[in-house]
Amino acid sequence: MDVYMFRSLVSRFIKKPGAPPASEPSAPPTDQTGGRRPRRRKPPGTAEAPGPRSVQQAPPRAAALAEPPDAPSGKRRRSRGGRGRRAEEGTPVRERRREPAPAPQGPSPRDLPFGPVLVSAPVKRALDEMRYESPTPIQELVIEPLLNGEDVVGQAQTGTGKTAGFGIPIAEQVDAREPFVQALVLVPTRELARQVTDEVAEICRYRGTQVVPVYGGARIGPQITALHNGAQVVVGTPGRVIDLLDRGVLRLDRARMVVLDEADQMLDIGFLPDVRRILRSTPRSRQTALFTATIPTMIKRLIYSYLKEPQTFRVGAESEPVEEVTQRYCEVASRDKLTALLNVLHEEEQTLVFRRTQDDVDWLVRTLGRRKVKAAAIHGGLPQGERNAVMQQFRSGALKLLVSTNLTSRGIDVPTVENVINYDIPESVEEYVHRIGRTARMGREGTALTFVSEWDLDFFDAIKAHVGDDLQPLELGLYKRQEAGV
Repeated sequence: MDVYMFRSLVSRFIKKPGAPPASEPSAPPTDQTGGRRPRRRKPPGTAEAPGPRSVQQAPPRAAALAEPPDAPSGKRRRSRGGRGRRAEEGTPVRERRREPAPAPQGPSPRDLPFGPVLVSAPVKRALDEMRYESPTPIQELVIEPLLNGEDVVGQAQTGTGKTAGFGIPIAEQVDAREPFVQALVLVPTRELARQVTDEVAEICRYRGTQVVPVYGGARIGPQITALHNGAQVVVGTPGRVIDLLDRGVLRLDRARMVVLDEADQMLDIGFLPDVRRILRSTPRSRQTALFTATIPTMIKRLIYSYLKEPQTFRVGAESEPVEEVTQRYCEVASRDKLTALLNVLHEEEQTLVFRRTQDDVDWLVRTLGRRKVKAAAIHGGLPQGERNAVMQQFRSGALKLLVSTNLTSRGIDVPTVENVINYDIPESVEEYVHRIGRTARMGREGTALTFVSEWDLDFFDAIKAHVGDDLQPLELGLYKRQEAGV
């Protein structure tokens, strides 16, 4: 290119001072192949459609996500979670509520009756809204000593109200004005951590106390943020608590109360070293409460090492089912268990079915689906988010049939469960008691049915010897119909 042509090109792009505006129209848009697209003439009276770079008005749902109701007018807050995002796991339960959280309060006078126990006005209001009219036997025994600062050992089966037994003293003693961890509750499983968090937060709701669940399988970032925001009560599994201690995020040097819930199960899982380390991270002056269904030797050693002259309370015999459960068993061949299950299921009743392994659970759910029976699976092999979603559906009543491993046999409280079915027989008396304890919760009635196959006689004999005449046979008539040629 010579100098003349270069100057000619440059002159076309440089506007000379005082030069009139160019009359040449701008080039029409081109397509990806470089060809020119003809400009469409807009019909009279029609609005111009926005171009590809114009900002369109969000639909109502998206607009609601982009600007929450409490956002200042004219200011747009960006949502990073996408459409319909739920609160992060580990965020304070109080922040999940739509109504504004009450102002943090210190301890209040306890002058209102909850049965024979006196509680403060904020706690009594919460209990009334939870429809807790009077304490259960274990609550009546342990609440007053815990409020007096004593160490307590509570032995009772699941479904007896142990959570509120320590939740009420926590609500009364924690000072919500002080932004540090004052109470720690250790539980064996993630599901139990969420459940205990929900109930304790409900009891504390009018005290302004922040209750935070911490457990593995969920993002640790939101849990760290919740701790930095000044949570007063932490409910967690030992593994995640150790992780947060190692990171220096969780500090327990000012914890005033530690609760070990379902302590026997925590030790069965192998958490004893973690539990010991966590307890050593707390002040020696702390108050300690331990709740368990059984008291084996390891639990006795733990009590001796870490509790100070505890008061011990026991409700019911060890490994004894609650009285409100109607116990039945059905002798059925292994190959006929599915037919038996379909015969006893009722669509309108909420039912929990137990199987031995994760693969067994998945197979049964798939098979029921092919039979047009809606069911969901829950076991330790599922992602935590999926497990949370399934349990939420089951608790809300949207899901009527849940198939599970022993994951849900301890501590999980779904009061509306009417039936428990042991598709695979429990391998111990203790396992049997915990499984059927998922029904007949808090004084309600429920039914537990156990299938006994040709391979289950040894396990059944042990269960029958322990339970006695409370376990009665149920005749389904499967083989009578076969003999009659039906």
